[in-house]
This record gives sequence, C-alpha cells and structure tokens, in this order.
Amino acid sequence: MTFLVSPAPTSPGPTLADFGHDPLWISIIKAVFIFVFLMLGVLFGVWTERKLIARMQHRYGPNRAGKFGLLQSVADGLKMGLKEDIMPRKVDKLLYFLAPVIIAVPAFLAFSVIPFGPVVSMFGEKTPLQLTDLPVAVLLILAMASIGVYGIVLAGWASRSPYAILGGLRSSAQVVSYEIAMGLSFVAVFLYAGTLSTSEIVAKQADGSTFDLGGVSIPLPSWYAILLLPSFLIYALTMLGETNRVPFDLPEGEGELVGGFHTEYSSSLKFAMFMLAEYVNVFVVSGVATTLFLGGWRAPWPISLWDGANVGWWPMLWFFIKMVLIFCFFIWVRASLPRVRYDQLMHFGWKVLIPLNLAWILAVASFRALRVDNSPLVITVMAVVVVGAMIVYFRFDTVLQRRREERAAQVEEEFERLRDRPEAGGFPVPALDLPHYHGANRKEVPSV
Repeated sequence: MTFLVSPAPTSPGPTLADFGHDPLWISIIKAVFIFVFLMLGVLFGVWTERKLIARMQHRYGPNRAGKFGLLQSVADGLKMGLKEDIMPRKVDKLLYFLAPVIIAVPAFLAFSVIPFGPVVSMFGEKTPLQLTDLPVAVLLILAMASIGVYGIVLAGWASRSPYAILGGLRSSAQVVSYEIAMGLSFVAVFLYAGTLSTSEIVAKQADGSTFDLGGVSIPLPSWYAILLLPSFLIYALTMLGETNRVPFDLPEGEGELVGGFHTEYSSSLKFAMFMLAEYVNVFVVSGVATTLFLGGWRAPWPISLWDGANVGWWPMLWFFIKMVLIFCFFIWVRASLPRVRYDQLMHFGWKVLIPLNLAWILAVASFRALRVDNSPLVITVMAVVVVGAMIVYFRFDTVLQRRREERAAQVEEEFERLRDRPEAGGFPVPALDLPHYHGANRKEVPSV
C-alpha cells in the first residue's frame, strides 16, 4: 500500500497560524466563491443525477432545454421561484416561513471550514484556499448539521399536518442515531491526526508513516480511508442517513408519508430551498469525506509524482474530482437500493453502526498506545480485550440465533393454525364466495 505515499516534494499546506490575517475583501471574495460554487454545484448536480439515473435505467434523461439538457435545472429553478406561493390557513406562519431558511443556511456555513487547496497568491496577497479554520473545525461541521435538523422538525410541526409531523419526528430520530455514528467515525481520525483542524488533518495525510515492529519498518498509507478503513466505511453509510438519501430517506417516504416534512409546502421558492439544502448537504458530507479520509486537496497517486501537483491552483481540481466521485456514489446508491423500513433503519444505526464504531475506536486507541509504549503489558491487555470481545460476540450471537429459530417456529405454527381456521387470526374476513364478489345472483333494479 505504499503507492499512496507521494515521493515528490509536497506543499506543506496552511496551518492555523495562516488564518485570520486576510484583508476583508479577500474574505468576501472567498465567501462569494463558496456560495457561487455551491449554487452552480446544485444546478449541475441535479442535471448529473437525472442523467446518470436515466442512463442506468436505459433512458435519455433531460435533453430538451439547452445543449444536452444542461439548462433543465435552470428552468426548474425559475419555475419554482415564479410559482404562486400557497400557504395553508392553519400553519404557524412564522415557523412555516423560517424552516426552509434554517435548513439551508447551516449547510452553507459548514462549507466555510473545508479546505480547497494550499496557500496561493490572490491579487498579490498570500492566502489559503479556505475561508477559515478553527482548532475544532470538525465540531463546527457537526454543529451545523445538528442545527439543520431543527428546520426539518419545525417544517413538520409548523405545517400542522399529521404526515408532515411524522416526517419531522422521523428525521429527528434518524439524525440523532446517525450523527452519533458519524461523530464516532471521526474519533479514529482525531486519534491519528492529533487535531480537529481540517487544514492540519489534510497536512497529516501528506506523506505515509512507518510502524516499527520487532525491528522491521512497515510502511503505512497516507490516506485515512485506507489506514482507517472501518471508519471510512461507517462514515460512507452514515452520510447517506445524515442527508436523508436513499436508502435512508424515511423522513420523505412518498409511499408512507406523501412527502414527509415538506408535504404542505407547494412547489414554490420554499420548496426549492428544501431541495437546495439537500444537495448542499450532500456536497458538505462529500467535502468532509474528501478532507478527512481521501487526502483533501492533495493529488492522488500517480499524479502526485508530478512536482507541481500540490502547489498553486491545481489542488482545487483534485478536490473537485474527488467530490464529484463521491457524489456519483450517492447517485449510484439511489439507483440501486430500495428504501428500507423504519425499524430496520433504527436497528442498523443503534445496534450495528454504533457498537462497531465503539469497538473500532477501542482497537485504534490500543494501537496508538502500542506505538507509544511497546511493552509486553500493552500487548497482553490488547490480546485479552480482543479475545474477550470475540467470546462475548459469539455468546450473544448464539443466543440471538436461538431466538431467531424460536421466532421462525412460532411464525410457522401460526401459519399452520390460520391455514385450517382463517377466522382465528382476529381479522373479520367476509366469505369470498358471496354473490356481490362475482356479480352473480344480483337482483336487478327495475328501471323507472
């Protein structure tokens, strides 16, 4: 796995000391660039998703408005912006209006700590290609994601509609469970990087390290997606639940809740803001995945063999390509997987992802301790923990298997009983041979 280690000279990248010194006009330019980038990303993202899904389903997709249908998203946006805004009479008007804003604004703010590239010269000023950075930048991203769910809950509650309220409650329960798993998937990255700053996490993935074991140096990869593969896989699952995308789009379940939390929002500007926030959130989690696990703006191998790959403005291209590939993964999942049941969703979040994350964090923390103190005591403790975890797992796995077999036997017994006596099921079923089922022996009503 040494192919991910770039032997060419790399740019050291910005640090926390490089932020807070930009002139105001530079900060405004970077803020406007992020806003325009996300808005254009939504337009082309909608077009890309419709095109790729159409190709997967042997269709053409948008092909009328503009060349290759590129203006279809612009036409849809103009249509939603110019349509009549209908507000139901019984809604809470203030919260009904604020809910789309609360969803959209935190999504844009979260992108302010995502690094696009190294320090560059912009109109004669040296500045990092990142709006700002904090010692706890990743926590800011999680905080913005948590605030966004308030907009979904308020949209359902302010609509005063049963289906909308159910969609909001589903979203709150889903985000709580999947944000816990998402936050735990970051812990292993923090343990290895030693920081919560996004720019410094990217810098830690610049070169691969080595692990000395028994006098032998074992090379380690530079990307945390390979070095911390379980964390990356868990994050890839949780970002689907975090953004309410298929197969975890239960808050919008059309077959169950009509439209979920935005049922009472007509296809107007407020509905467009819900759509905008969804795609911006997809770009945010894609940028976080790129930053924390895929080396950030640094070029992958073999492009990294080029001396100028990680300097200047070229890193923005590598960052954009990685984000596009992750976005295509979202589309591929949507076109391939069906929506899961809500009980399956919650079971997977609380009983699978979170326990796996905790066990993986324990293993990573033990490995980091092993690197610090390579004593026989640490190795013994790790072996005891691993063996104990395996014993507990197999013990409870046997119990669960026995319960599954007992449940299957009960279901089979119930089917046998209902096959002989259908009325014993508790549901009154009329006889299927009654005349009105087949139109036989009906009394004709004489015409007047």
